[in-house]
Amino acid sequence: MDTKIIVYFLPLIILQLALMIAALIDLSKRETVAGGNKLLWLLIIIFINTIGPILYFVIGRKEEQ
Repeated sequence: MDTKIIVYFLPLIILQLALMIAALIDLSKRETVAGGNKLLWLLIIIFINTIGPILYFVIGRKEEQ
């Protein structure tokens, strides 16, 4: 694999990992999430790359009352 290609994709890989880690940390700290199923959100965050963590932050976070 050409190293120039890796250099171009490295920022995207870092962004993906940062979003995933932030979403997983937030998920672990919350008691409730939208839909009430933390396991489902865990799977979405991990297996739906980039879009999964974004969906969690937009839809999955349920405001604590």
